[in-house]
Amino acid sequence: MRYISTRGEAPALGFEDVLLTGLATDGGLYVPESLPHFSVEEIRSWRGLPYAELAYKVMYPFVEDAIPADDFRKMLDETYSVFSHQAVAPLVQLDTNEWVMELFRGPTLAFKDFALQLLGRLLDYVLEKRKQHVVIMGATSGDTGSAAIEGCRRCEHVDIFILHPYQRVSEVQRRQMTTVQGDNIHNIAVKGNFDDCQRMVKESFGNQSFLGGKTQLAAVNSINWARIMAQIVYYFQASLALGGPDRSMAFSVPTGNFGDIFAGYLAKKMGLPISQLVIATNRNDILHRFMSGNKYEQHQLEHTLSPSMDIMVSSNFERLLFDLHGRDGAAVKDLLERAAKGPVSIEDYRWKHARKLFDSDAVDDKTTCDTIRDIYEQNEYLLDPHTAIGVRAARNCRRDSAVPMITLGTAHPAKFPDAISESGLVVKPQLPAHMADLFEREERYTVLDNSVSEVQGFIAKHWKNA
Repeated sequence: MRYISTRGEAPALGFEDVLLTGLATDGGLYVPESLPHFSVEEIRSWRGLPYAELAYKVMYPFVEDAIPADDFRKMLDETYSVFSHQAVAPLVQLDTNEWVMELFRGPTLAFKDFALQLLGRLLDYVLEKRKQHVVIMGATSGDTGSAAIEGCRRCEHVDIFILHPYQRVSEVQRRQMTTVQGDNIHNIAVKGNFDDCQRMVKESFGNQSFLGGKTQLAAVNSINWARIMAQIVYYFQASLALGGPDRSMAFSVPTGNFGDIFAGYLAKKMGLPISQLVIATNRNDILHRFMSGNKYEQHQLEHTLSPSMDIMVSSNFERLLFDLHGRDGAAVKDLLERAAKGPVSIEDYRWKHARKLFDSDAVDDKTTCDTIRDIYEQNEYLLDPHTAIGVRAARNCRRDSAVPMITLGTAHPAKFPDAISESGLVVKPQLPAHMADLFEREERYTVLDNSVSEVQGFIAKHWKNA
């Protein structure tokens, strides 16, 4: 399988190079030249498979040119053996035909573990094979950073530099990153917001001269195709658990960077019957404003109780725009260059096609807290604020009550005690046993100004072989 850039000017690459490259040389994102497609009969035959074996069935077509089957199976077995639930992604019922899929049973209590536990093993495999060293540079709005550090900290061939917005992630999220010890782990708190961090990462991938030609950057953000690939699997898992593929499913996805819901869109294109995909956002609602009014316009970023979605530039949206424009890279490049300068819209027929693919909703902090409280009072089940936004959006946008609605439960509520407190509940979510001493662990991070040159200078000075 070959991978092509959404902006049409970078060379097509194989999986190994896409894994290590992250951002394409033309500034675009890599996508498969073509997708595998599974028949209903084939999907049906996967019922009852353990999660790791299902992951093999779904993902192997994307990597088969680069990794032998037995090696990939071993990676997947190791990846999902560290999750705290035998089902890996268990379903919890909230109401008639309404479910939450718990994606926070990994080591860092967030859905990012599904991809980043695998990404660390993929990087180790490829880098050992090539006898190559890389510098991981990533930006996080809260959960990616800890999942990336946990997934990659044992990798012998990487140094890790994670940027997070200073004082704009929850304390649990910050401590999960900054208390992991290792000479190859570096946390940078940027005096800005997530979009500032993400912009620095993209600029650095576009011009890596600050590394002096001695190494290259590798991506852990969802600009890395391997992240998207791994997230496709749990859509199949949820469907098979509830009667798919013989009945269609609906999914509501809390999302800021569009990667998690793009994986659902791909699952549908690969043959999984999905009747509805709901984009659930907070006050930073650029995706909802586009879907509801065909206007892609950046507003001032706001700090909310759901910080992992405090994002205004949704990187993975470019991958959808590529499909909406008939995979015309030049058209995507032109649109995004105009979007950087002001509001843009797309042709009406393209927008109407997007509306057929997705519904959307934006949920404010008060409604988020109301939802957390209501679900707890109804079910004694505690939602984190991101999942609460997903549940509320699912209920507001639901097209057909006969179709199972599954909200992706993206994080453990213990990561966001402030939101639980503001909901008026007296219950205090507890961290799992392996994190019980989190607030006693020593922290280590560096605060830097909102300056790409300062961040690049820090990385150039501190990576292992600098």
